[in-house]
Amino acid sequence: MKSTIFSVAAFAALAAAAPAMNNLLAIRQAAPAITDADILNYALTLEHLEDNFYRQVLDKFSESDFVDAGFDAAFYANLKVISKDESVHVSFLTAALEADDAPAVEACTYDFGLTSVNMSIATASILEGVGVSAYLGAAADIMSKNYLTAAGSILTVESRHSAYIRDALAQSPFPSPFDVPLTLNQVYTLAAPFITSCPESNPPLPVKAFPTLTASPENPETINSGTEITLLTDGYTVEPADGQSQIYAAFITVTGPVFAE
Repeated sequence: MKSTIFSVAAFAALAAAAPAMNNLLAIRQAAPAITDADILNYALTLEHLEDNFYRQVLDKFSESDFVDAGFDAAFYANLKVISKDESVHVSFLTAALEADDAPAVEACTYDFGLTSVNMSIATASILEGVGVSAYLGAAADIMSKNYLTAAGSILTVESRHSAYIRDALAQSPFPSPFDVPLTLNQVYTLAAPFITSCPESNPPLPVKAFPTLTASPENPETINSGTEITLLTDGYTVEPADGQSQIYAAFITVTGPVFAE
C-alpha cells in the first residue's frame, strides 16, 4: 500500500502534471463517440440504483422507525412519493430506449448497508446530489432535443428531492448558487461502491470507476480547510507519467478544478 499526502481540499480526484494531462487528452480524443442510447442507459443505471435504494429503505424501516429517529409521518409519506418518482423514472427511460430499439440495462444487485434510518437518509442525500450532478454533466452530450428535454425534466425533480432531504437533515436545501456537473466516470465512481453485480446481459456502458482512495486511520480526527491528510492507494501507486513531475489532487467545482499538492 502506498501513502501520499494531500491537502484535504483535494479529496475528490487525482490529476498528474502536464505530460500526464496531455496523455489523458489523447485518450479522450481517441475514445468512441458516446451515443444518446449510452447516456440514457447511464441515466437508467442511476435510476435503478435510486429506485432500489428507496424500496429497500421503505421495506426495512417502518413509519414508527422514522418517527423514533426524529422524522415525522409527513416525511415518511413524502419519502414514499420520492420512491415512486424513481420508479417512474426507471419506466420512462426504459420505454424511451425500447422505442428506439436500443437494449435497456436491467437493475443490478446492490448493497447500501442500511443499518439505521439516519444513515439511510444521509445516503439518500448523497444519491440525490449525485443524481443532480449526473444529469447536469451529461446534458451537453445529448444530441436529441426530445431526450434533452426529458432529461431536464428529471433533473429538476431530482433537485427537488435533494433539497427536501437536505432540509430534513437540517442542511441548507440550496447550498450553492450553482450545481456541480460531473462527468460519467466521476458519477460512476461515486455509484460503484453500492453495486455488487450486474446482469451479464446488460449492454456495456462507456464508464469506468476511478481507483479507490482510502483515508488513513492516522489522520487527525478534526479536519479543516488546509489540514494535511494521508490518502492510501490500495494495490497501486500514484506516479506521474514522466516519473518526475509533481502529483496534484484536484477538487472538482463548478468553476473548474482546484489543485493542491
